[in-house]
Amino acid sequence: MSEAPAFNRRRGVVVAALGSAQTLAWASSYYLVALLAAPMARELNLGTPTVFAAFSLALVVSAAVGPLSGRLIDRFGGRPVLMATSGLFALGLLALGLAQGPWTLFAAWALVGVAMGSGLYEAAFAALVRLYGQGARNSITGITLIAGFASTVGWPLTAWLEARYGWRGACFAWAGLHLVLGLPLNAGLPAAAAAGAPDAPARADAPAAAPALPAADPLPAAQAGRTAGLLAFVFAATWFVSTAMATHLPALMQAAGASLAVAVGVGALIGPAQVAGRLLEFGFLRRVHPLLSARLAAVMHPLGAGALLLAGPAVAPLFAVMHGAGNGIMTIAKGTLPLALFGAAGYGARQGWLMMPARVAQAGAPFLFGLALAHGQARALWLSAGLGVASALALLLVSAPPAPPAGLRPAQSNLP
Repeated sequence: MSEAPAFNRRRGVVVAALGSAQTLAWASSYYLVALLAAPMARELNLGTPTVFAAFSLALVVSAAVGPLSGRLIDRFGGRPVLMATSGLFALGLLALGLAQGPWTLFAAWALVGVAMGSGLYEAAFAALVRLYGQGARNSITGITLIAGFASTVGWPLTAWLEARYGWRGACFAWAGLHLVLGLPLNAGLPAAAAAGAPDAPARADAPAAAPALPAADPLPAAQAGRTAGLLAFVFAATWFVSTAMATHLPALMQAAGASLAVAVGVGALIGPAQVAGRLLEFGFLRRVHPLLSARLAAVMHPLGAGALLLAGPAVAPLFAVMHGAGNGIMTIAKGTLPLALFGAAGYGARQGWLMMPARVAQAGAPFLFGLALAHGQARALWLSAGLGVASALALLLVSAPPAPPAGLRPAQSNLP
């Protein structure tokens, strides 16, 4: 027991470092295009939709890269892969800042997409599982709590850099931050044991952060394939909804009858609601199976959307809070649920495959939901609510594998 406090302190340092690196990665990729698309389009004499199409290409590329990145993390651990990703982010952002036309713009975003596919949440989750095995749940929650502020940090900084140095200078600055900040943070991660070593993916005798996920018997092959298919659908549907709301929420609120000021205020509630949802997961929900957390998260957007469609803009803040909290919990479930259902072995590669449809759905969400909004106005919410209901139903078809008898379960620490 004397090693437990020191072990938990080391884990806290790892979570803080990886969470900070993730904040940088999200701020300089996923949240970059919202502020730089218009100035990029003006200078390159392109339509703004063309810039968003290039960003969609980045998301498709990230989907293709995910499984390979996961396999590399399974084999070598997260540190070398994430260190290489810092270099890829820097190179991609440098190329973006040097773009001179549509071809170089698309090529630069494709390179950023390679970095996204090997350096965002899925890779970070796999790195933690590689280090801590079944005890990684709280660590996964921890990095999402930190990186949940990526837009809070990234959007103001990007806006300031663009106003002072132009969009090219903003890209160069973010590239430099990956080298002077992101690379050292990722380089400081512990080295994982060699693949196949007796202590991989995590030392069996290491004190675990409570409560660790209980080890479960492997699912039969047929059930494992069915479960993986259901999870892939759930993750794709929920990422479609999340991206659609991130892109179109102000316009959606106005279509529902809210003023511009109310729409902006409602949008501002989503970030804090996401963090609140993650705090709920870190506190109460960590004591239940991640499958229950995911089911709760899946129904929150449909419930909020139903209230908005029935009661109008008066309940728009309730919709924002329910959507944001559900999205925050589901972000964690995307990391913890596959770990609970399939175990730590091969987690990285499996996570890459599970999230591949989600990345593709994410790439198409702004365009497809935009069409629904243009033709149906607020009734476009029926599309997102329907996907949320379908996700909840799919999760009801997923069953957790039986845990081993109590006497065979690994001991769980009650340390914070």
